[in-house]
Amino acid sequence: MISLDYGDLLRYGTDILLVTYVIYKLIMLIRGTRAVQLLKGIMVIVITWLVSKYFQLTTLHWLMSQAFTFGVLAVVIIFQPELRRALEQLGRGRLFARTSSIQDDDTVTRVVQEVCKSVTYMAKRRIGALIVIERETGLNDFVETGIAINGRVSSELLINIFIPNTPLHDGAVIMRKDVILAAACYLPLSENNSISKELGTRHRAAIGVSEVSDGMSIIVSEETGQVSFAANGAMNRNLTEAQLAELLTENLHPLSKSKSMGSRWHWRRKHG
Repeated sequence: MISLDYGDLLRYGTDILLVTYVIYKLIMLIRGTRAVQLLKGIMVIVITWLVSKYFQLTTLHWLMSQAFTFGVLAVVIIFQPELRRALEQLGRGRLFARTSSIQDDDTVTRVVQEVCKSVTYMAKRRIGALIVIERETGLNDFVETGIAINGRVSSELLINIFIPNTPLHDGAVIMRKDVILAAACYLPLSENNSISKELGTRHRAAIGVSEVSDGMSIIVSEETGQVSFAANGAMNRNLTEAQLAELLTENLHPLSKSKSMGSRWHWRRKHG
């Protein structure tokens, strides 16, 4: 009979809890992505391997063993977006926090006021817009796809950028702190199948960039004039000016990150 002392029980219990937490985070990471279907395929291969081993189906067992041999490389390639997102989320801990986040209250207030003022103006006139605000994950790869601006944010500048039939209106504006880095930027489109079919390219791009970074996006629909907010792969739609200002203020303050992107965002998140 094996006897365990208190220390062993504590160690094993901690080990089980940590493994459970890691598995839970992995499930949450891939939930709502194409990785779920890929995992089902992997489970079919594993079950086939077990069955072939049990019934001694030599040829089939050999084929499944070869699949496992090259499976590690295949998983890395297939799950590249999910792995990148997981590593970026790990790197967004306080230990690796960047100093480029907006920390000054006056700057936050000014950015919120200027963005909300421009968004309200464009929403009333149904002028399509997509504004991305960088947080800790750098967006230089996307900035380089657009036209450099490097101008201090103002509602007038944002409105002029998105006026229809102007050179910069098509694409996204990317901001860092209170500076507009570039306009007419190209963003990755989300491939999440749970996104409402009524949402167009602009909304999918907003969700897409929030899936590969911790940046947040503000979208104005040119069809309906509705204002939406995207972060962490989720979207809040049909927001009022006050609701948008509240979300921006919470997410631009590093000290409120755990609150805004945690419990509050968990209950408000939706794809439409």
